Amino acid sequence: MSVAADLAPWPVAATPGDTMSATVFAEFGPPDVLHRATVATPRPAADEVLVQVAAVSVGRLLDLSARAGTHPYAKFDLPHVLGAEHAGVVAALGAEVSGLEVGQRVAVFPAVSCGACALCLRGVEEACPSLQLIGTHRPGAYADYVAVPARNVHPVPEGVSPVEASALALSGPVARNQLTRAGFEPGQWVLVQGAASALGSTTVALARHLGGRVVATSRSAAKRERLAALGIEAVLDATSPTFVADVRELTDGHGVDLAIDDLGEPAVWAATMDALAVAGTVVTSGAFLGGGVSMNLLRLYSSCQRVVGVRTGNPASVRATWAEVALGFRPVLDRAFPIDQAAAAHCHVESDTNVGRVSLVHTL
Repeated sequence: MSVAADLAPWPVAATPGDTMSATVFAEFGPPDVLHRATVATPRPAADEVLVQVAAVSVGRLLDLSARAGTHPYAKFDLPHVLGAEHAGVVAALGAEVSGLEVGQRVAVFPAVSCGACALCLRGVEEACPSLQLIGTHRPGAYADYVAVPARNVHPVPEGVSPVEASALALSGPVARNQLTRAGFEPGQWVLVQGAASALGSTTVALARHLGGRVVATSRSAAKRERLAALGIEAVLDATSPTFVADVRELTDGHGVDLAIDDLGEPAVWAATMDALAVAGTVVTSGAFLGGGVSMNLLRLYSSCQRVVGVRTGNPASVRATWAEVALGFRPVLDRAFPIDQAAAAHCHVESDTNVGRVSLVHTL
């Protein structure tokens, strides 16, 4: 059963009790290892906020891989509560927190950096060696409440639903950081490989919102049809033998100025590089389909091209994202499920039919 975003309104902040309901998994396995349980309600530390969760996004790596026991770098203490990208209302404030109010609508950026190391002080908090993710290294938001650092909380503008806010809480800042690190400027050609994914679709929407000319790709004809409805310049199949020629024709021989390739699949990567303009930049924030790719260094340096790795967002990209949300930027949404149907939501994402973000919501 899916739930429309308008059926998941912002809740009224409730006084938290000693216990709460959460969706947990006590062993790795298929979606049905997820189950509801009664657990202790977290208490916010002095610099933390207790958020009453309204909506939480379902991530392929952060949720599905974690649940299945195939996450490439994280270790979990079981039972574990998933849920990184979430939104809700402030339910309680730590003793040292100021600038926020109980009942305020907020989204939570789930990447927690130390804020004090040399990299954090340089403004690249995403490279912090002690970086942790809510829902991975800390208890997450598949629950009634979650305690998070106050500095990771951002007020949500009026007119944004909990599902929209949760869909933007992490993917928005990552997409913004990708474009920033690539030196994006309005009017440039932007290629987004795997554009139907939650992050890919957010990047497409943001690049278009900022004035980019977007080429989106998907191997699925059904997904390409849905992507085309977003009104972008072109939707192509990156595995087509004519893909590079099609991109060159579309761009009058120029190629794309910026390419986002989060797939890491060798053949798609090669197509990305072949479609890249002189002085163009490729950004990668994932390797879902592989990881080992070949590079023609002669072409890279002789064409003045760049390859940039972007791990996640950072506070600057969080602020920039929500500034654009206030100006009308919105994510691409697929479906929302009640929080007690987390297993069904995981099955839906595993079916690889979604275009955009899948979410879990607390319904009234």
